[in-house]
Amino acid sequence: MSMPFISLTDACVEIPIYNSRGRSLKTALMRQVGGTVAANGRDIVSVKALQNINIRLEPGDRLALVGHNGAGKSTLLRVFSGAFEPTSGSAEIKGSVSSLLDLTMGMDPELTGADNIVLRGVFVGMTQKEAQGRMEEIAAFSELGPYLGLPMRTYSSGMTMRLAFAISTARAPDILLLDEMISVGDSAFASKAKTRIESFIGNTHILVLASHSPETLRRYCNKAVLMKSGAIVASGDVDEVLDLYADAPGL
Repeated sequence: MSMPFISLTDACVEIPIYNSRGRSLKTALMRQVGGTVAANGRDIVSVKALQNINIRLEPGDRLALVGHNGAGKSTLLRVFSGAFEPTSGSAEIKGSVSSLLDLTMGMDPELTGADNIVLRGVFVGMTQKEAQGRMEEIAAFSELGPYLGLPMRTYSSGMTMRLAFAISTARAPDILLLDEMISVGDSAFASKAKTRIESFIGNTHILVLASHSPETLRRYCNKAVLMKSGAIVASGDVDEVLDLYADAPGL
């Protein structure tokens, strides 16, 4: 059985926006993907979200993504998750991935909580049979009880996030992707969620964590990359990269 890894070679993600409204949309898009913006014609705005990323992660790597908002951290996480494909270069991801980025992606508010366990479970890589087999443990962790028989649109936002988290963390992955540490629900449930995430971090082969908290990154990570405008501008030991970032506000 081959070991999990992530390998990106000259990976670029460029997002063209066609039509005259593109320019008015570019600011909103930049907030989502980061990078730089270039005009490639009268009616085309191109967002260069990632530029020539070269990185390889292997078992034992705990990678911190460091940089200001818009630096490209979230886009890189989405490439690691498989949600984005490079427009040039290559990305190879081997192993099961748990991406705690968009917890409710793939869920349908018109379906019951139970139906969404299967739907979201398949979305994150389970087979339908596996998702159905994990129904009881997911239900127990979410603490939603009879509400699982109701359409998800009747849930509060907190209930929805509890269900989404329970599904997304039902099995330990080879590769764990986090954009900030997650806090879900009331204090009791948030404590339970934190315990599960920390268990995942301890047992996963590869961790990638984006955070604005140096303390969090130092606690969980052993290496780091510093990003700016969709490019990696420095890499190395997590303490070295965080010190560089703190000493150079323009990065």
